[in-house]
Amino acid sequence: MDIYKLLNCLNKQQRTAVSAPRGHFLVLAGAGSGKTRVLVHRIAWLLDVEKCSEKSIMAVTFTTKASKEMRDRLDKLMGIPKENIWIGTFHSLSYRLLCSHYLQAGLPKNFQILDSDDQHRLLQRLMKCKNLDSKKWSISKIVGYINHKKEKGLRPKDITSYNSLTEKTWIGLYKIYQDVCDRSGLVDFSELLLRAYELLRDQSHIRDYYQKRFTNILVDEFQDTNDIQYKWIRILSGTCSKVVIVGDDDQSIYGWRGAQAENIQRFIQDFSGAVTIRLEQNYRSQNNILDAANALISYNNIRLGKQLWTEERNGDPISIYCALDELDEARFVVRSLQAWIEQGRLLGECVILYRVNIQAGVLEEILLEKNIPYQLHNGTHFFQRKEIKDLLSYLRLIVNRNDDAAFERVINTPLRRIGVHTLDCIRQVSSDYNITLWQSSQEILKQGGLIGNMASSYLEGFILLVDRLDKITKALPLDLQTQRILQDTGLWAMYRDKKQEMDQSRIAHLEEFINLAQKYSSSRHMHSKTTLLQDFLSDILIDMGEVNNSNKRKDAVQLMTLHASKGLEFSQVFIVGMEEGIFPSQASLDNGGGYLEEERRLAYVGITRAMQRLTLTHAKKRRLYGQEVSYMPSRFISELPDHCVKKISCNTRANWSFHNKNIEFPFINKESFFTVGQSVNHTKFGKGTIINVIGFGKDRRIQVEFYNQDIRWLFAVYARLSVQ
Repeated sequence: MDIYKLLNCLNKQQRTAVSAPRGHFLVLAGAGSGKTRVLVHRIAWLLDVEKCSEKSIMAVTFTTKASKEMRDRLDKLMGIPKENIWIGTFHSLSYRLLCSHYLQAGLPKNFQILDSDDQHRLLQRLMKCKNLDSKKWSISKIVGYINHKKEKGLRPKDITSYNSLTEKTWIGLYKIYQDVCDRSGLVDFSELLLRAYELLRDQSHIRDYYQKRFTNILVDEFQDTNDIQYKWIRILSGTCSKVVIVGDDDQSIYGWRGAQAENIQRFIQDFSGAVTIRLEQNYRSQNNILDAANALISYNNIRLGKQLWTEERNGDPISIYCALDELDEARFVVRSLQAWIEQGRLLGECVILYRVNIQAGVLEEILLEKNIPYQLHNGTHFFQRKEIKDLLSYLRLIVNRNDDAAFERVINTPLRRIGVHTLDCIRQVSSDYNITLWQSSQEILKQGGLIGNMASSYLEGFILLVDRLDKITKALPLDLQTQRILQDTGLWAMYRDKKQEMDQSRIAHLEEFINLAQKYSSSRHMHSKTTLLQDFLSDILIDMGEVNNSNKRKDAVQLMTLHASKGLEFSQVFIVGMEEGIFPSQASLDNGGGYLEEERRLAYVGITRAMQRLTLTHAKKRRLYGQEVSYMPSRFISELPDHCVKKISCNTRANWSFHNKNIEFPFINKESFFTVGQSVNHTKFGKGTIINVIGFGKDRRIQVEFYNQDIRWLFAVYARLSVQ
């Protein structure tokens, strides 16, 4: 390949990063600075200029989508596919390592990945066996504890001290849970990374092989790595590899799930001679937006430091709107969207961001009222749908009979008269003899441990069904295998025979799954030592570990949390709820320090999603979690430079013309300022107390409970109420 072609489309900083001599270096890449292009061109440089072997390169990303994009770009740049390069997420690459060395990793050949939902269900069953009340013991906290310890590289035996009796119970559950997973051949997401790390740590011949093979390691989004991921890279690199990391400490926003921005600093210390290259030219946002982002993030003390800049013009000022309440805020956003449409722009270019999902409710209500299409990004993932999870569980059980989570999900789906008594008996034998549920069922049938011939017959029927499906589908293509399983298990008939709309949509989802299986069969390059079905299931389950909802609506405004927006860009961005206690969150205000700095980084991420127009909103009061609250405007607003912003007040109509001269701001009247809990008097109905308030301006309605126990809705403008 012509070197000119590799470097011509890059700016000076990017060219430096792509063409640097082989060595350890950090690419400190600001938002919108073209880091993916740099990574792809760096790999091409290693192949074409440095003459490195394809097999010597490993590129690690954080999402399957990013991996696919990187491989597609590389294949297009190089002209031919580069199949021998390992490009994938930490989880998918760990899975690949474990598949190749399952014996040394202490795993069965047909081990399966346990998704987060099944992890919860398994722990729920174990808690029940230990007579722990699920109302008293939070399963989510226990799952979080186990995952956190694994991310720290800690097994139950490594936890030698504990802070409370609660933690002692958690450690005990961790041990039991891990024992069950090991017996069942199940590996959860955190276990994938820990088990792969332990494989490299404990098996010197395997470690030496991969250290000598992967002499070029590239890692994207390094600021999001946790402890075990850092150790994973560290041990894999050894003394031979040259490691390039790409990251932005100003965009480290996942501390709550173990990410450590300080890993960038650790890299500089641990990898001798590491050089820092800064990518500061932004290709996304206009200058006002970048000036605001630079000023905001400068308030953080813990950062390496960089200054984003662009050749773009200043652009529109950032709009800051002060709303009366959450309804006023939502209506303002919707009117701005209507103005955007009138200018001939697409809704798909817009996003509404918020700190917590509960804020989406009012926005949805007003969007529906005004018939504006929207896409909510906290819906159910395709592979998390009930019907798909049922089918996946049958497939998992065919691959691995000892998969307790899959067994328990489908033993009675569809209903096959296997009752609670039978299930309790299976679980008890499993617990007493430390065997899997499948082994327990076989033992019960062998020993005649069930009361009544019918119960034994139903259980035996299920065992025979799974064994028969394994035998008759083994040689079939993946899509035909899936169809046969759907048919013979009764799953297809269960939904087909029901007439509700939801059940018909489930049939459509199952049909789509068959299509996916067919496409996978025709395009997948299998991992060694694994079957196509095992690879298919593992890729799906790794995908399910990511937040990766696809947007199929062509023109709809997007609604998502600030965390979900990372890596995306939009022409127009709204960030709502910019108030102290909401954003920054109350928890960060209470704890201060690094917590508050992470909230500021989150604001920085939200601001730098905007390409052309950015609007920040805050409300004088809002109703959250059933209570009316009043917060001060977010400190992040005050940290923006005055020359970058334009403030819009809820009672100054003239400023609304900044967005659209033809739209009038709603009529505001002093009589509309009623609040819940106020004592009022009506000329006809007498004295009462306000118990609810909705709407604003002419549309504002109040609900009053009068002392005569009469409850009435009244329009605030016409109610003729006096405050007591």
